[in-house]
Amino acid sequence: MEEKTSRERALIAARAADAKKATDIMVQEVRDLIGVTDYFVIATAANNRQVEAIVDEIEEAERVQGGCKPLHREGTQDGTWSLLDYGDIVVHVFQPETREYYRLEALWNDAPVIDLAEEAGLTELEYSDRIAKLLGRE
Repeated sequence: MEEKTSRERALIAARAADAKKATDIMVQEVRDLIGVTDYFVIATAANNRQVEAIVDEIEEAERVQGGCKPLHREGTQDGTWSLLDYGDIVVHVFQPETREYYRLEALWNDAPVIDLAEEAGLTELEYSDRIAKLLGRE
C-alpha cells in the first residue's frame, strides 16, 4: 500500500468519525501554527460509549486505509474526551460540554479548515450553532 499523506489520513479520520455519527467534525491544518503536527481532527460524541466507538472506528480505519497505528492514545477517566496521536495528525473526540470548555478549534482559529464536503465527500454533516458559525455556515 502506498503511503498516505497526513491530509489523506486526516480525511480518513473524519470519514470514520462520521461513520459513527460524530457531530461538529472539523479538520484544521495547524502545521504552520504549532509545528508539532500537521492536522487536528476534532469531533463531538453524545456520550462515553460513542466517544469510545468513534475512537475505535478511527483507529481501525487508520490501520486499514492509512496503514498506521497511533503513537499514543489517551483520554479522561470519565470518558468525556479521548485523543489519538499519530504524530502528523492528532484526533480529539469530545463530549459536548468538554468540547465547549476547551474550544480547541477557537484556539487555532487562524488555521485553515478543510472543506469536508468537497474533500471527503461528507455532505450530511451535523453542526452545532457555535461550530457552524465558526465555519461560516449559519
